[in-house]
Amino acid sequence: MPKTHRKLRKFSTFFLFPFTLFLILLLSLPWVSAQESPKPQPWQIDGIVAALNDGHYEVKEYAFEQLAKYKWQDLKAVIKKPEDLAKKLAGILKNEKVELEVRRSAALALGNLGEAAQPYIPDILNLIKDQQVDSNIRGSAAVVLGNLGEAAQPYIPDILNLIKDQQVDSNIRGSAVVVLGNLGEAAQPYIPDILNLIKDQQVDSNIRGSAAVVLGNLGEAAQPYIPDILNLIKDQQVDSNIRGSAAVVLGNLGKAAQPYVPDIANILKDQQVDSYVRRSAAVVLGNLGEAAQPYIPDILNLIKAQQVDSSARISAASALGNLGKAAQPYVPDIASILKDQQVDSSARISAASALGNLGKAAQPYVPDIASILKDQQVDSYVRRSAALALGNLGKTAQPYIPDIANILKDQQEDSFVRSSAVEALSHFGEAAKSHIPEILNFLKDRQVDSSARISANAARISAASALGNFGEAAQPYIPEILNFLKNEQVDASVRGIAASALSHFGEAAKSHIPEILNFLKDRQVDASVRGSAASALSHFGEAAKSHIPEILNFLKDRQVDASVRGSAASALSHFGEAAKSHIPEILNFLKDEQADASVRRAVANALGNLGEITQPYIPEILNFLKDEQVNVWVRGIVAEDLGKIRELELNEVVIILDRIYEPNQSRFEQYRFLTYFLGGGTDEVKTLLKWLGNPPPEAIAAQSELKYKEAKKTLEVFRDAWIGTEGLEKLRTDLANQIAKVTSQVPWKSQDITLLQTHYKNLKQAKYNQADTVKSAINKLEFWQWLLKARNTILIHITFWLALIFAYPKFPQVQAIFFWNPWVRKILGVGYVGFLLTWIPYLRRKLFEPFKPSLQADAGLDTFQHLAYFPQSQVKIPGSGDIKPITQALPSIQGQIVLEGDSGWGKSMFLRHLVANSQQIIVYLPAQKCSQGVIEAIQAKLHGQAQDAAFLKNLIYSGAIDICIDGLNEITADTRAKITHFVERYFRGNIIMTTQPLEWTPPSTAKTYYLQPLEPQQIQEFLISRQERFPQDAKVQGEDYEKACIAYLTDIIKLRELRELRKLREKNYLNLQQPKEELEAAQRILSNPMDLTLISLMLSQGKIPDLFHLQEQQYNQMAEEFLKEWRYEFPLKKFSQAVYQMRLNDQKALPAADFYQELLSLEDEKYKMAVSRQWKDSEGKSKKEWYFRHDKIMDFFLVQNFLGNSEEVENRLIDHMNDPRFRGVYFLLATLLPLTAAQELREQLIQYAADTKDHTVSDTFVQILRSRKAVS
Repeated sequence: MPKTHRKLRKFSTFFLFPFTLFLILLLSLPWVSAQESPKPQPWQIDGIVAALNDGHYEVKEYAFEQLAKYKWQDLKAVIKKPEDLAKKLAGILKNEKVELEVRRSAALALGNLGEAAQPYIPDILNLIKDQQVDSNIRGSAAVVLGNLGEAAQPYIPDILNLIKDQQVDSNIRGSAVVVLGNLGEAAQPYIPDILNLIKDQQVDSNIRGSAAVVLGNLGEAAQPYIPDILNLIKDQQVDSNIRGSAAVVLGNLGKAAQPYVPDIANILKDQQVDSYVRRSAAVVLGNLGEAAQPYIPDILNLIKAQQVDSSARISAASALGNLGKAAQPYVPDIASILKDQQVDSSARISAASALGNLGKAAQPYVPDIASILKDQQVDSYVRRSAALALGNLGKTAQPYIPDIANILKDQQEDSFVRSSAVEALSHFGEAAKSHIPEILNFLKDRQVDSSARISANAARISAASALGNFGEAAQPYIPEILNFLKNEQVDASVRGIAASALSHFGEAAKSHIPEILNFLKDRQVDASVRGSAASALSHFGEAAKSHIPEILNFLKDRQVDASVRGSAASALSHFGEAAKSHIPEILNFLKDEQADASVRRAVANALGNLGEITQPYIPEILNFLKDEQVNVWVRGIVAEDLGKIRELELNEVVIILDRIYEPNQSRFEQYRFLTYFLGGGTDEVKTLLKWLGNPPPEAIAAQSELKYKEAKKTLEVFRDAWIGTEGLEKLRTDLANQIAKVTSQVPWKSQDITLLQTHYKNLKQAKYNQADTVKSAINKLEFWQWLLKARNTILIHITFWLALIFAYPKFPQVQAIFFWNPWVRKILGVGYVGFLLTWIPYLRRKLFEPFKPSLQADAGLDTFQHLAYFPQSQVKIPGSGDIKPITQALPSIQGQIVLEGDSGWGKSMFLRHLVANSQQIIVYLPAQKCSQGVIEAIQAKLHGQAQDAAFLKNLIYSGAIDICIDGLNEITADTRAKITHFVERYFRGNIIMTTQPLEWTPPSTAKTYYLQPLEPQQIQEFLISRQERFPQDAKVQGEDYEKACIAYLTDIIKLRELRELRKLREKNYLNLQQPKEELEAAQRILSNPMDLTLISLMLSQGKIPDLFHLQEQQYNQMAEEFLKEWRYEFPLKKFSQAVYQMRLNDQKALPAADFYQELLSLEDEKYKMAVSRQWKDSEGKSKKEWYFRHDKIMDFFLVQNFLGNSEEVENRLIDHMNDPRFRGVYFLLATLLPLTAAQELREQLIQYAADTKDHTVSDTFVQILRSRKAVS
């Protein structure tokens, strides 16, 4: 509650000045400083809230006190639900069973919660009104209302009624007035009531004075009531304090009060009015600026009037100074008062002070002020005021610095005036620094303070304090100041102030830190002086950090006075990070029982003030707290300071909890609170305090109602807490009892056995009998324990293998070591893993998933186009002989299948179609790669990971992968035999094989599907469907292309009824009236999808295909364009020889290094004789390879090596008759060789077939040759 104005007794000027001087000095000292309130951390608030739920009300009180340290603005940022906290505080405040101090603390904490406390304002008001409630509680409740601000506005009428009620204690009513003042504009409608309250003489004067202050704070809202306020001021029946307060109200109203300046001035002039009221009127005029200018003469008269109280005249002088420019015309009058020796000295002092505040306006009178300063006949206090006025006038008075300095030097002068000269010089700073030696001499002069008019040492203390005002300008004189500090002839208090001044010299004094330290060590110097120097050290920060060890040694020196060491300890907290490495030494010092308790307390506080940098040393601090040899009081301080560092873990906070168990502990509630607070109020900490540390009765009662879930949680908390209780025997004993108690209260589950065993082990090792209780609970779970272990082992094993399965696709090491190594898989898999991998489809797929690209590489899916596949191709179903589309007959690979069809009929395309669309893992094997066996071919595609061939066989047998084997006709009889044997052995596997018609015995377990040539009605459909694959620059497209197809087919087949057939849109273009052989030849070529594809490409380029020389025609077109593009002829012979060697070596990739341009032309979209595939090798380098799009194209280039009359050609014709790789070459020779040579070759093939019983080549050769004759 703000103090109201009181009527002052008239004190002597000789008393007022020294008192004022002393107060100024006290406030300027380095140890007098306001500290910013700490900002709360979330964990701190959680700890406080948890403590509020404790059953001990004293614990709550500590929580309230801690909460009250924080500002509402800071609390809002961290409190999650302030309304819940406010409800809790309000409940405690209203609870009459709670101790008085606890309720009082709750009230103060509630006031800090701002808007959250608004719902409880009615309860607070009722509490204030209740006369049965202790007045302290009601007063605290009133303070809460005052802190709530706008939230209390709706309750202003109730507050006013409370103020008026004379039955209510005056202190409480005064608190209510303060509440009203804090409500600001909301109180404006109640100004008449406040005025009536001020006028009511029955009301206590303190309350009326406070009400007047409230009125003054309401600003313009009080303007209509100024006449009433004036009448109140004039009413001599009213207490002078009230009238003075009312005058102050007018001053606060600013411009609103200007029309009433004459009335205020009349009060000022009326000698019948109390001096205190007149003084207030003068202050009001000073606040009203130019409006008060006409009344400045009255203020001057008041200053001159000796019969007026000196305090009123001083206030009048201050008012003059406040009027600024308005008072400038009266500067001569003010100066006249100063010069007039007939005027009372207090008036002259006031005039000097006013001149000092008027700045440049007073410049013409600076010589007069200086003359008064030099005039020894003038009163000392007047001269002092003149000196200070000169100092305040700054540069204007600089020419008179020598005169001021002469007064300082003159030992005949009054010491009080000389000290004023020192203070004045300090205001000139750099301009007066040359006079610092004279100031030091003044400080040394013991005769200075001989005047009886001032207290001992006051003059020199004043001068010493002024020394600090010089700042860095005093640098050259620092050694002299240090020597001065050692001068035992000078009073210690003077030297102490001078030592404090060192901290004001900034960078200039840092180089003298070693000398200051030496000074601290000098035992001849007075302790208080050394203490002041130690405090000054703290202001040097980083510059003094290298001297921290010396400060610590200084602390350990028991010969040094305790207060000096305490000051040095306080300095440590200002060094921040620099002091971090010295924290262990600080802790060792705290342990020193020989050290003075006050010094250790200062060191403990310094440790806490170092804050977060102390965090790495928390374990050492906690060990320090465990040491019972250390003073209890010191440990308590260190425990509290931990809250400034960080939140403690559960195993750390038990050390704080242990303090409760110390003998004769009378403050266990404080340590319960600290346990909550430092532990962050976590659930674990709350659980711990329900059982340990003198829990409240209600907590003990709740222990008997423990349920399983809470019991388990409690034991888990006890387990974690046990770690930190080593060496805390009393706490550990209690903890052991509680472990046994919780263990015996509920039935346990098998999964809790590990937790119980941990407690049993801990208790057994610590030799506590409570271990038997825990062991009993464990024994009940032995059977379940065995099952649990078995279950866990199985789960771990399964989890281990599941993890390996999921890691399997990405890690080759896992593939090779754990899955494809038979010994590792069998031993670590305990038998069942291999079985599961073999027979569970998902696991089977996982095994082959990382190898899928390799398994399907030969299928060339990167070049496969779905639109290129013609799904209407048909097959003959074995057994029934039905003809169905192949995609219906074989939608997937089921069982073992042989697909037989002539070259170019789409066998390989169908396999690629199956591979591309299947959800299963499929391995695509060219039959040539199975020369060593199918298993071996698959192993090669697994990149060496499948070391266990037996396991691979089992997987294939179980259907883990589907197998495609393409081109049985291209391999030797021995390789076919191996494939047949494999298929028959693994009859459960899904395997499909393709072959051209040949003499062999298919696997007995396989069904043979015969691929059919395209039906007459499918030929045109096939040709038209090829449009999607044409290059964009194709010459003939769309409807033109369809017409070209029909015209071509018509020309070849020579249909007679073309017009009628077109009208009917029929598609049977094969005229049975044609010669049979010619029809058969045309049928065979047109029904071949490969040949039809060539025909479609030629038609799209506007060419007319030669039905019986398609490959040759395609080559000629390509070669013609090659010549135009590369300016040289296509090297057919050289390229064909390279292809021949490639075929002999069973290579598929064409030699790109030697024929790069040739391959680019072969790959051209117009011809598509070759396709390319790109990929990156293991080193990340890009690779590209070219392949023939079909074997028929390769056969065209191979056949070039078989044409001619050379002996080498003749040998080739004989040597390759039994080589399936060259079957297509012989079929081409039937067309390309001269007829006579072809007939000779026919005879040779027939002879070969008769000898070998292998008619696969001879029969087809004969048919083609026969067709050739017919066509020719």
